[in-house]
Amino acid sequence: MRLPRFTDKALMVATVFILAFVLGFGANRNNFDTFANNEDGIYADSTEYFVSFYDEGNKLTVRTDAPTVGEAIKRAGIIINESDIVDPGVDTEINADNFFINIYRARPVVIRDGVTSKYIMTASYDLRAVAREAGITVYDGDEIGMAPVQSFLETGVATIYEITRNGGRTVTEEEEIPFAEETVKDYNLEPGQRAVQQLGETGVRELTYEVFYENNVEVKRELKSDVVKREPVARIVAVGASEIERTPLTASRGVNIYTVNVNGVIIERKETYYDLPMKGVMSIAARECGVEAYYTVREDGVKVDAEGYVLVAADLTRYPRCSVVETSLGLGRVYDTGTFTQNNPEQFDLATDWTNRNGN
Repeated sequence: MRLPRFTDKALMVATVFILAFVLGFGANRNNFDTFANNEDGIYADSTEYFVSFYDEGNKLTVRTDAPTVGEAIKRAGIIINESDIVDPGVDTEINADNFFINIYRARPVVIRDGVTSKYIMTASYDLRAVAREAGITVYDGDEIGMAPVQSFLETGVATIYEITRNGGRTVTEEEEIPFAEETVKDYNLEPGQRAVQQLGETGVRELTYEVFYENNVEVKRELKSDVVKREPVARIVAVGASEIERTPLTASRGVNIYTVNVNGVIIERKETYYDLPMKGVMSIAARECGVEAYYTVREDGVKVDAEGYVLVAADLTRYPRCSVVETSLGLGRVYDTGTFTQNNPEQFDLATDWTNRNGN
């Protein structure tokens, strides 16, 4: 008996069918992991990451270009209640693949303190923290444990804890130490592009107080010790920079000259600086560019707009007002012009506070 002979076309169709079956089977093996596309669609000009949510034992993985944790939660259609805890916080930037978000759901808890009971909704499992949320002071040496259910009605309604007082009058509390943010220039990134090189971590300090009372009411606390248990770790953000920023314009130099590629043409650019009040210029900018009508002075004395762009004066026929340009002091935005353009239409004049040093 002769076997049928497959044509190239039939063989290709069969191969595609087999691959689809195998890949589909593999994708469904871990059916407890849910995958969802970004509801806004996939954009070619945006950066998308895979983000996984862990919510009370459930996992949801999405592909999203949401810039922050809060926005990702919103787009995923996840409802967060007031007492729920989101880790990391909703304002945290999403800047890497395989980003994890934990959601801790609030539950009903009753704290008994003698004859007083406090009911709260909390997502915390630190019992001393739960007591503080309930407005109850827990002293060093006090104990918190599960309380016996006193009635049938209490069963299943809330988790009940009871405080056993052991006569202490000192209170030890932990306090977060916020982390700083540092920026570094990265000449391998596109100018203005930002990438987190190191995630920030809050530090922890332990504060111990002696508590004083009058008529059973707390009237004063005296700090007895302040111990840093964990130092904060700075958040380091790399900001893309052009090669021309390696030798920036300075007040002492006064003039900066370099070559730059503009639309495929190599030109020689001259940079100078000026120090004039820019309120009028920014009023025009607000009207014509749709930006905030104010500017600030950077730590290095350079004047920048609300978005951090250096204020630049240039030939408006070559660099229209509102256009973004590269300067040796970072990305700038053209808001102004001057007579210097008659002699050098490629020159930039950068707004600084290097002369007057008055913050204006």
